[in-house]
Amino acid sequence: MHYVYILECADSSLYAGYTNDLDKRLKVHNQGKGAKYTRARLPVKLVYSETVESKSAGLKREYQIKQMTRKQKEKLLFLSMET
Repeated sequence: MHYVYILECADSSLYAGYTNDLDKRLKVHNQGKGAKYTRARLPVKLVYSETVESKSAGLKREYQIKQMTRKQKEKLLFLSMET
């Protein structure tokens, strides 16, 4: 399985990423061994995830999310809670 995810950091910022093992990746982030961005903003919590068909699709979707404004990301989070 391939996943695109959004984490909420301790400073309330949002971080988007891609992984093929969501549970493991979340643990790595919270151990301070993940992305440089999240290391300084621990702890992090998973607030959104979606499955994608392939690594290529995941990396493209991650890029799309990273290009979104905070308001657009919050709308994505809100819409995912409604379904």
